[in-house]
Amino acid sequence: MATGRLVCVSNNVLLPGSDSPQPASITIDLASGKIIDVICAKLSKSSFPEDVHWIDAGDQYVLPGLVDSHVHLNEPGRTDWEGFWTGTRAAASGGVTSVVDMPLNSIPPTVTVDDLKVKRAASQNQCFTDVAFWGGVIPGNQEHLRPLVEAGVKGFKCFLIESGVQEFPCVGESDLREAMRVLQDIPTVLLFHAELDDHSTSLDNAVSHLSPNLYSTFLTSRPQKLEVDAIALITSLQKEFPSLRCHIVHLSASSALPLIRTAKAAGLKLTVETCFHYLCLSADMIPHGHPEFKCCPPIREEGNRDLLWEALIEGTIDCVVSDHSPCVAQLKKLDEGDIMGAWGGISTLGLGLSLLWTEGRKRNVRIGKILDWTSAKSAKHAGLDDCKGKLQVGYDGDFIVWDPEAQFEVTKASLNFKNKLSPYEGQRLYGVVEKTFVRGVMVYDRKDGFQEPVGKLL
Repeated sequence: MATGRLVCVSNNVLLPGSDSPQPASITIDLASGKIIDVICAKLSKSSFPEDVHWIDAGDQYVLPGLVDSHVHLNEPGRTDWEGFWTGTRAAASGGVTSVVDMPLNSIPPTVTVDDLKVKRAASQNQCFTDVAFWGGVIPGNQEHLRPLVEAGVKGFKCFLIESGVQEFPCVGESDLREAMRVLQDIPTVLLFHAELDDHSTSLDNAVSHLSPNLYSTFLTSRPQKLEVDAIALITSLQKEFPSLRCHIVHLSASSALPLIRTAKAAGLKLTVETCFHYLCLSADMIPHGHPEFKCCPPIREEGNRDLLWEALIEGTIDCVVSDHSPCVAQLKKLDEGDIMGAWGGISTLGLGLSLLWTEGRKRNVRIGKILDWTSAKSAKHAGLDDCKGKLQVGYDGDFIVWDPEAQFEVTKASLNFKNKLSPYEGQRLYGVVEKTFVRGVMVYDRKDGFQEPVGKLL
């Protein structure tokens, strides 16, 4: 275990409550991993004891580590898709210091305490970031929900449409009522994959005559109405169970924003996330026959993207996450170009901060706002806001040294997750992570690579 104290100074430190960095000096106790002092000035080394570990970041930015609260690490069971070792390394290389693992697509999914124990055991000595876990709600597992909260899960995810894996079936309205009845008096949150297919018309039949290689075919098969109908159901159920916070994962449909605004104005406990890909890509730029752009719900048109940005800036959308959802190359059907038949999921770990900064610069969004969405607000959503998401005394010493003006090109070689498939390949992005620290211990250095996996389970 590391001992002593680490001091990091910079002319540009992002402190709580500010949209812009300022000169500051941060001291971290390495034994506890906690920030013990923050001084709003860049002090010299002579101001501290001789034996401190010293980092002078100069004019580079010192930012709180990101908290990515929507990640599929897939271990155990589908470690050829991803795993704790590769997934958390990729996260650390992009400035993420905590991830929250989704209950699927691992085998088993995290729907009982025994499942959680299996996942925790699989993670041992493999994590370069801290890791927390979501549990899952599936038909018939209501008796396991309270024990899962007591065992440490941060909340629960469910699907209102088929998930794509048979071991994690979707729930119906009666299942939801049973689960919400159990959860309403527990300090937790229920997350929804908010697409609702009422089966009144067959969406597959509606596109069966269209080419499976056209992105427009896939977009037609997952209309915004699926998200609108799902959110209408969720907000209706919230009126029956008002004490339970509900959360919409990966919102892509701007047509659902009026419903969300109305629900929030009425005082419903509703939070919403969107993803890097919905803010940084649009259907208009997706070429035919490229399944690497497929995710569910889909990336939509440019006008839709603009409306998501507006909702994010105004606060209707609370936070931004990766929904890192990888698979093996064969399931992406790249050779066939079969978008309809391909696995739906985009791999983003390691790129999110640079993606959002590159796009945000075009929209005059300051770095403080970006870190609020990707660190402070995502930490709050996952119940980690007592220790993560801020460079503040008493919080974990999770921080990154970051060059906002440096640029890099996304290449297969630059990707650190397991299956190196990305719709961002070839893009040139702003913002390079120079170093990543978890509780004051360096886990990634751009020049020297990865260090030891010191991540803990939260």
